[in-house]
Amino acid sequence: MNWRCAISRVLAGLATVVVAACAGQPVTDLRGTGDLGIVIERASGSVQIVDHSRRRSLGRIEGLGDLSHAHATFSRDGRYAYVFGRDGGLTKIDLLARRIDRRIVQAGNSIGGSISQDGRLVVAQNYQPGGIKAFDAETLAAVAEVPAEYAPGKFSKVVGLADIPGQGFAYALFDAGEIWVSDFTDPGAPRTRRFAAGQQPYDGLVTPGGRYFMAGLFGEDGIALLDLWQPEKGVRRILDGYGRGEEKLPVFKMPHLRGWAVADGKAYLPAVGRHEVLVVDVTDWREVGRIPVAGQPVFVMARPDGRQVWVNFAFPDNALVQVIDTLEGTVIDTLSPGRAVLHMEFTPRGEAVWVSARDDDRVTVYDTATRKALSVLPARAPSGIFFTARAARIGF
Repeated sequence: MNWRCAISRVLAGLATVVVAACAGQPVTDLRGTGDLGIVIERASGSVQIVDHSRRRSLGRIEGLGDLSHAHATFSRDGRYAYVFGRDGGLTKIDLLARRIDRRIVQAGNSIGGSISQDGRLVVAQNYQPGGIKAFDAETLAAVAEVPAEYAPGKFSKVVGLADIPGQGFAYALFDAGEIWVSDFTDPGAPRTRRFAAGQQPYDGLVTPGGRYFMAGLFGEDGIALLDLWQPEKGVRRILDGYGRGEEKLPVFKMPHLRGWAVADGKAYLPAVGRHEVLVVDVTDWREVGRIPVAGQPVFVMARPDGRQVWVNFAFPDNALVQVIDTLEGTVIDTLSPGRAVLHMEFTPRGEAVWVSARDDDRVTVYDTATRKALSVLPARAPSGIFFTARAARIGF
């Protein structure tokens, strides 16, 4: 045997020993992202990274700026959260490394954003300056901007931004009374279509399959509905005048359509200023019922299987959460999670729901079948709760 063959055999043997040793060692530092999420701590500009399978906090990240109206979306693989702050900050968080990956300040006043169908673009919606801005999801480098200039020199606040199929985004212009749809197939040169919607659209949502964009109207009773498969037909008004002839009530907090509830062929929507949840048949978009609730609904959210709808409320009833049985069409439970309930988030299969109580500095996790508390996690003035399952859903 020559010396080259001898050395080769020794090296091969060492490699076999190393591989065998590694194979026998348990891997403790790897995990998936499917049961991760974040809890916004609005008062301290921080977020907690949480594990919703084990119902525990994994750590806190500081330095995210003004989170008084923060929203988050996720990369396709669920590793990164993109947090949109009220101060215009856009922060990319690495959930596995538990650190800020990148952060920019892209506007003066921002209230949310979304991510494109292919996951390559992150888009922010802005109050100041009015419009939307697109950024590279990996680097946060600026890609394109669509100013919300609805008339010469007049710019609108943008609300209700939602991703839609085909590299598009739909959103509402509060001051202009319009819905815009922007196509980012060519990321650097987006094409935008405009549609008249009604007075003061305050929020928007995309139905689960991505076909319809709906904008709630604050300036008048009704909801603007745009069929994204047939946009040439324009905006259709639904629930027109649902409060007509009734006393107008003060609105203590604007409802959020983004928590849409579509279950068993019906949509459950918050009535502006009223103590009601509106029930709409999604086949023809006619109102088919109203469910009395404890206060002015803010979020109306369906459990993933559609059997329950959970509702939280504006002040002075914001210490309550009510549960609607969609088969019976009635409230079946009233819970008291704490003072100033701001948000709810279901686990992906709906066995539990996480509920934030800002003024009691806690998040309560409920079993949705029994409505019993499973766990309570301390948090600093918590508001939004966002799980990585949103990465696989249209309109989130």
